[in-house]
Amino acid sequence: MSADFAGLLGTLTSNSVKFIVIGGAAAIAHGSSRMTQDLDIVYERSLENLSRICDALGVYKPYLRGVPPGLPFRLDAETLRRGLNFTLTTDLGDVDLFGDIPGGGGYSHLIDKTLDLEIFGYICKGLDLETLIAVKKAAGRPKDLEAVAELELIREELES
Repeated sequence: MSADFAGLLGTLTSNSVKFIVIGGAAAIAHGSSRMTQDLDIVYERSLENLSRICDALGVYKPYLRGVPPGLPFRLDAETLRRGLNFTLTTDLGDVDLFGDIPGGGGYSHLIDKTLDLEIFGYICKGLDLETLIAVKKAAGRPKDLEAVAELELIREELES
Protein backbone atom coordinates (compact mmCIF):
# COMPACT_ATOMS: atom_id res chain seq x y z
CA MET A 1 0.00 0.00 0.00
CA SER A 2 1.37 3.41 -0.90
CA ALA A 3 1.15 6.11 1.71
CA ASP A 4 -1.48 8.83 1.54
CA PHE A 5 0.84 11.58 2.71
CA ALA A 6 -1.81 14.27 2.31
CA GLY A 7 -4.22 12.19 4.38
CA LEU A 8 -1.65 11.60 7.13
CA LEU A 9 -0.62 15.26 7.26
CA GLY A 10 -4.24 16.35 7.08
CA THR A 11 -5.31 14.28 10.07
CA LEU A 12 -2.29 15.39 12.10
CA THR A 13 -2.79 19.08 11.34
CA SER A 14 -6.57 19.02 11.78
CA ASN A 15 -6.06 17.49 15.23
CA SER A 16 -3.51 20.23 16.13
CA VAL A 17 -0.69 17.72 16.66
CA LYS A 18 2.66 19.39 17.30
CA PHE A 19 5.14 17.66 14.99
CA ILE A 20 8.10 18.25 12.69
CA VAL A 21 8.41 16.49 9.34
CA ILE A 22 11.79 14.86 8.89
CA GLY A 23 13.14 12.22 6.53
CA GLY A 24 12.09 11.73 2.94
CA ALA A 25 9.02 13.97 3.01
CA ALA A 26 11.13 16.88 4.29
CA ALA A 27 13.75 16.15 1.63
CA ILE A 28 11.06 16.22 -1.08
CA ALA A 29 9.84 19.58 0.24
CA HIS A 30 13.40 20.89 -0.18
CA GLY A 31 13.52 19.68 -3.78
CA SER A 32 14.70 16.07 -3.57
CA SER A 33 13.63 13.78 -6.37
CA ARG A 34 13.75 10.67 -4.16
CA MET A 35 10.62 8.79 -3.25
CA THR A 36 9.68 7.80 0.26
CA GLN A 37 7.42 5.06 1.54
CA ASP A 38 6.52 6.52 4.92
CA LEU A 39 6.01 9.76 6.77
CA ASP A 40 8.65 10.41 9.44
CA ILE A 41 7.86 12.92 12.17
CA VAL A 42 9.32 14.06 15.46
CA TYR A 43 6.47 14.71 17.86
CA GLU A 44 6.17 16.89 20.96
CA ARG A 45 5.79 14.65 24.02
CA SER A 46 3.34 16.52 26.25
CA LEU A 47 0.39 14.44 27.44
CA GLU A 48 -1.95 16.74 25.53
CA ASN A 49 -0.05 16.21 22.28
CA LEU A 50 0.16 12.45 22.82
CA SER A 51 -3.63 12.41 23.12
CA ARG A 52 -3.92 14.46 19.92
CA ILE A 53 -1.75 11.93 18.06
CA CYS A 54 -4.00 9.12 19.25
CA ASP A 55 -7.12 11.03 18.20
CA ALA A 56 -5.60 11.76 14.80
CA LEU A 57 -4.36 8.27 13.98
CA GLY A 58 -6.69 6.10 16.06
CA VAL A 59 -9.46 5.89 13.47
CA TYR A 60 -6.98 4.61 10.85
CA LYS A 61 -6.21 1.32 12.65
CA PRO A 62 -2.61 2.00 13.73
CA TYR A 63 -0.53 -1.12 14.31
CA LEU A 64 3.16 -1.72 14.87
CA ARG A 65 4.90 -2.28 11.55
CA GLY A 66 6.97 -5.42 11.18
CA VAL A 67 5.50 -7.37 14.09
CA PRO A 68 3.41 -10.53 13.81
CA PRO A 69 -0.32 -9.99 13.28
CA GLY A 70 -2.36 -10.41 16.42
CA LEU A 71 0.25 -9.04 18.80
CA PRO A 72 -1.69 -6.88 21.28
CA PHE A 73 -1.16 -3.18 20.59
CA ARG A 74 -3.22 -0.16 21.50
CA LEU A 75 -2.26 3.34 20.44
CA ASP A 76 -3.05 5.53 23.42
CA ALA A 77 -1.32 8.35 25.27
CA GLU A 78 0.05 5.96 27.92
CA THR A 79 1.62 3.71 25.28
CA LEU A 80 3.25 6.72 23.62
CA ARG A 81 4.39 8.10 26.99
CA ARG A 82 6.06 4.82 27.93
CA GLY A 83 7.80 4.47 24.57
CA LEU A 84 9.72 6.86 22.38
CA ASN A 85 9.85 5.77 18.73
CA PHE A 86 7.05 3.93 16.96
CA THR A 87 6.92 2.59 13.41
CA LEU A 88 3.26 2.25 12.53
CA THR A 89 1.16 1.09 9.67
CA THR A 90 -2.25 2.72 9.27
CA ASP A 91 -5.08 2.71 6.75
CA LEU A 92 -3.46 5.86 5.34
CA GLY A 93 0.00 4.32 5.07
CA ASP A 94 3.11 4.04 7.17
CA VAL A 95 4.07 6.71 9.68
CA ASP A 96 7.11 6.73 11.95
CA LEU A 97 6.74 8.64 15.21
CA PHE A 98 10.05 9.71 16.73
CA GLY A 99 10.37 11.16 20.20
CA ASP A 100 14.08 11.68 19.58
CA ILE A 101 16.40 11.31 16.58
CA PRO A 102 20.18 10.80 16.32
CA GLY A 103 22.00 14.04 15.66
CA GLY A 104 18.97 16.16 16.43
CA GLY A 105 17.28 15.27 19.69
CA GLY A 106 13.62 15.76 20.40
CA TYR A 107 10.96 18.23 19.37
CA SER A 108 12.11 20.99 21.74
CA HIS A 109 15.68 20.74 20.40
CA LEU A 110 14.58 20.78 16.78
CA ILE A 111 11.72 23.29 16.66
CA ASP A 112 14.11 26.25 16.20
CA LYS A 113 15.67 24.44 13.23
CA THR A 114 12.48 24.25 11.20
CA LEU A 115 10.81 26.10 8.37
CA ASP A 116 7.19 26.26 7.36
CA LEU A 117 7.22 23.98 4.33
CA GLU A 118 4.46 23.05 1.93
CA ILE A 119 4.40 19.27 2.10
CA PHE A 120 1.80 17.36 0.07
CA GLY A 121 -0.52 20.36 0.16
CA TYR A 122 -0.15 21.22 3.86
CA ILE A 123 1.95 23.88 5.53
CA CYS A 124 3.91 22.01 8.20
CA LYS A 125 7.00 22.48 10.30
CA GLY A 126 9.84 20.67 8.55
CA LEU A 127 13.54 20.50 9.27
CA ASP A 128 15.61 23.20 7.60
CA LEU A 129 18.02 21.93 4.97
CA GLU A 130 21.16 22.15 7.14
CA THR A 131 19.57 20.21 10.00
CA LEU A 132 18.08 17.65 7.64
CA ILE A 133 21.54 17.00 6.18
CA ALA A 134 23.03 16.72 9.68
CA VAL A 135 20.46 14.23 10.98
CA LYS A 136 20.70 12.11 7.84
CA LYS A 137 24.48 11.99 8.28
CA ALA A 138 24.00 11.04 11.94
CA ALA A 139 21.60 8.23 10.98
CA GLY A 140 24.38 6.83 8.82
CA ARG A 141 22.30 4.32 6.89
CA PRO A 142 23.31 3.86 3.23
CA LYS A 143 19.99 5.30 1.98
CA ASP A 144 20.43 8.36 4.23
CA LEU A 145 23.99 8.93 3.04
CA GLU A 146 22.79 8.72 -0.58
CA ALA A 147 20.13 11.32 0.24
CA VAL A 148 22.78 13.56 1.83
CA ALA A 149 24.66 13.76 -1.46
CA GLU A 150 21.53 15.01 -3.25
CA LEU A 151 20.61 17.41 -0.43
CA GLU A 152 24.12 18.89 -0.47
CA LEU A 153 23.75 19.53 -4.22
CA ILE A 154 20.42 21.25 -3.55
CA ARG A 155 22.12 23.39 -0.88
CA GLU A 156 24.90 24.35 -3.31
CA GLU A 157 22.33 25.37 -5.94
CA LEU A 158 20.49 27.51 -3.40
CA GLU A 159 23.72 29.22 -2.30
CA SER A 160 24.82 30.06 -5.85
